[in-house]
Amino acid sequence: MENINHLTEGDINISEERHKWNDQITDPLTLQVLADDARYFLHQSMSSPCLDVLYNCKGSWVQTLSGRQMLDFHGNNVHQLGYGNDYLIEQVTQQLQKLSFSPRRYTNQPAVELAKKLASLLPGDLNRSLFAPGGTSAIGMAIKLARVVTGKHKLVSLWDSFHGASLDAISAGGEAVFKQNMGPMMPGIVHIPPPTTYRGIFGSAEDDQLSYANYLEYVIEKEGDIGAFLIETVRNTDVQLPTKAYWQRVREICTKHNVLLILDEIPIALGRTGKMFAFEHFGIEPDILCLGKGLGGGIIPMAAIIARDSYNIAQNISLGHYTHEKSPIGSIAALATINFIENENLLQKVEIDGLWMNSELNILKENFHLIGDVRGIGLLWGIELVKDQKTKEKATADAEKIMYDCMRLGLSFKVSQGNVLQLSPALTISRGELRKAISILTEVFEKHTRITP
Repeated sequence: MENINHLTEGDINISEERHKWNDQITDPLTLQVLADDARYFLHQSMSSPCLDVLYNCKGSWVQTLSGRQMLDFHGNNVHQLGYGNDYLIEQVTQQLQKLSFSPRRYTNQPAVELAKKLASLLPGDLNRSLFAPGGTSAIGMAIKLARVVTGKHKLVSLWDSFHGASLDAISAGGEAVFKQNMGPMMPGIVHIPPPTTYRGIFGSAEDDQLSYANYLEYVIEKEGDIGAFLIETVRNTDVQLPTKAYWQRVREICTKHNVLLILDEIPIALGRTGKMFAFEHFGIEPDILCLGKGLGGGIIPMAAIIARDSYNIAQNISLGHYTHEKSPIGSIAALATINFIENENLLQKVEIDGLWMNSELNILKENFHLIGDVRGIGLLWGIELVKDQKTKEKATADAEKIMYDCMRLGLSFKVSQGNVLQLSPALTISRGELRKAISILTEVFEKHTRITP
C-alpha cells in the first residue's frame, strides 16, 4: 500500500527515487558520514536518513562533502541574507566577545534594541515582544497569550497548514504527516478549508475567496468560545496567496467577534514577499505576529511574537520562560538581518526579482503541460504539477523525479503537498543565479517531457 507521507509535505527519504539518488553517491567519506548519521539519529520523515552531507555554504550556494555545488532554493527559509553573510558574521562575532548569554531575569542591550526595532517596523500598538529559540515555541506562546487575553481556549486554523512540530503546534496545524500515531491532539482546535486559487473546495476564482472567509464567521458563530484565528499570511509550503478581499473580510470578522488574528509569518516575513512583513500587501494588521526562521540570519535559532500593548496582562504567567529567551547573540543576529535588508534595499530588489520570476515561470507553464499552475510573490514561488490540466490530478511521481534531476544539475528545492515545486532562494541571489535556476528547470522539464510516455 502506498505510503502517504511523501504525498503531503517535503521530499521523502524512503522512496524509489531516493534510493536511486543514494546509489549515485560514491564518495567514501560521504557514504561513511551518511551511514553514521543513519546509525546515531532517530529516523523521521523529511529528515534522517539524509540526502547528502554538506561541507560548505556561501551566498546562494551549498557544497557537499564530495564537491557537488547546488543553488539552494529551499534553505528552510532561514537564508534571507544568503549563507555566510559577512556583515552578519561580523556583528555576531563582535557580540560573542562581549556577552554571549543572558540568564533569565536579566536583560541586555541587544534584546531591548531588537524589541524596539520590531515595534518601530510594525503598525499601531504592536509594541510588545517575547523572544524564543524557535518558531514552534513562538506559536505556543501566541496560543497561550490568546487564551489569557480572550478568556477563551478554542482556536481556528486551516487544514494543510504548518505551524511547527510540537504537540500544541501540530494540533493547530493541518498536516497529517505530523499527526499520525500521535493520539489525541490538544482540545479546542477547529480546522477550516484554506483559501486557494487553484483547487479549492469553494472554487478557485478571486470572487470565491470570500466564501472561505465567510466560512470562518460561520464556524465562529456556530462553535462558540473561539478566541483566536491562527493562519499563515501567505502559506509558505505550497505558496498560497489569499486575495486582499479575503484578508479584509477576515480582519472584519475577527474584530466583530473579538477573535484575535494571529499571523504566522515565521517562514515568509523579513522581505521574502517584497515587504518586511507579508500582511503589508493586504492592508491589514494582526493582533499577534509570529516571526522566526530567518530572524536569526540563518546562524542563530531565533523567534518572536509581537502583540498589542493592551495584551500586556500576563504578568503572573510564564508564557515562554525559555533559557535563551533574551539571547544577546540571537538579538544581534536579528538586528543585523533587519539592518542589512534595509541598508541594501533588498525589499525593492525582491519586488523586481518577483516580477522577473513571474514572467519566466509562466513561460515554463506555457511550454510544458505538466505545469498546472504557477503562483508566487517576491522570491517565494510554487510550480504545481498535474497529470491533466483539466482534472488537476496531482503529478506526485513526476514532481519527485524532477526534483532529483534538478539536484543532479545543481538546483535544490523542496516538494510540497506531493506535487508543488517550492522555490525559495536567498534574497541576495543575483540575476545570473536566477537565470541559471530557470535554465536547469527548463532542461529538466524538456528531458522529462521527452521520456514521459
